[in-house]
Amino acid sequence: MEERLKKIKLLILDVDGVMTDGRIIFDSNGVESKFFNVKDGHGIKMLQRSGIEVGIISGRESQVVYNRAVELGIGQVYQKSLDKLVPYRQMLEATGLTDEEVAFMGDDVIDIPLLKRVGFAAAPADAVEEVFEFAQFVAKNKGGWGAVRELCDLILKAQGNWETVTSRYYA
Repeated sequence: MEERLKKIKLLILDVDGVMTDGRIIFDSNGVESKFFNVKDGHGIKMLQRSGIEVGIISGRESQVVYNRAVELGIGQVYQKSLDKLVPYRQMLEATGLTDEEVAFMGDDVIDIPLLKRVGFAAAPADAVEEVFEFAQFVAKNKGGWGAVRELCDLILKAQGNWETVTSRYYA
C-alpha cells in the first residue's frame, strides 16, 4: 500500500457520500444544502501544500459543490458526470499524469470503474458493499465524517510530508 501511495500526485474525490454524508437537504424554497467536514477540508489543504493536486468528479450538479471547491482551491471540478471515466481521462490529459499517480475515493457502484482504474482506490466506511473489493483502503470514518481526512493523512505520511505540512502547528 505504501508504495502505491508514494506515487500519488492527484487525489480525486466524489462528493455525495465521500466529502459529505450523502444527505441532500432542500429548504422550502428549493435551496440545496450539504454538510462538509472541516477536518476533511483541512486535510485537502495540507495535501495541496505538499504539492498534491485535488480534483472532484461528481455524478450530481450543485452550486454548493462549486462553492466548496472554490473555498478549498480545487480547480478541477466535474459535475453531472454519470460516466466518471470521461472527466478522469480529461484530468489525466490536462495534468500529464498516469493512472498510477492518481488516488480516488468513491462510495457507490457508479464509482467502481474509476476505482478499478486508478493507482490507489479508497472508500469511506459506509460505502456500499460492492465498492469494498476494489478499494486498497477503507477509512474507519464515514463519508462526510472524516474519511477524506484519513486518506489525506495516509498519503502525506506515506510520502514523508506529514512533518513538513504540520510543523507550523507545533512551532
